[in-house]
Amino acid sequence: MKNEKSFIIKFSLDNGLSPDRNSIKRILSDMEGMYLDNSKLKEMLNSGDIVVYEFYDLGMPENPGELAYGTTILYPGKVGNEYFMTKGHFHAKIDTAEIYYCIKGHGYLLMENPEGEVEFQEMKPGLSVYVPPRFAHRSINIDNNEPLIMFFAFRADAGHDYKTIETKGFRKLIIERDGKPEIIDNPKWKQ
Repeated sequence: MKNEKSFIIKFSLDNGLSPDRNSIKRILSDMEGMYLDNSKLKEMLNSGDIVVYEFYDLGMPENPGELAYGTTILYPGKVGNEYFMTKGHFHAKIDTAEIYYCIKGHGYLLMENPEGEVEFQEMKPGLSVYVPPRFAHRSINIDNNEPLIMFFAFRADAGHDYKTIETKGFRKLIIERDGKPEIIDNPKWKQ
């Protein structure tokens, strides 16, 4: 059933939070196997299971013609020398594009298609990135002090394919080396 009426949802352009919706939280234990140094992740879990990121789905039911939109708040931190990141996903309808707009923070959007093309786009406040169809995408927060907050929008019936990334990973990673972000090959990537 399509939405036949307009509606208003509040969310803050300062912190990405919405008083009208509950966020979906991804905690450190949800990210097991996603980072290069999984033993460091397990060591960190001994000190507590913290929120790595949360997102607000402010959009619509998953119907053709509708738009899903919301905010992602990716907190600062690292597992070993690898920055906190979102799990990343393809869309179940792989021909779906997505838009990201950076509200706050500093990071990268990592994108990769099944044919092996990889792109990185730097995210700073006021910049938007168009993620082309067929590209998996992941956000990476390279700021050690503040969250990376982004607004996103995509077709509501696109769905999410997290399993491919959970199984294979991305071909590239961003780590911190000598106080700066560095792009490296992912030795754990599986063909």
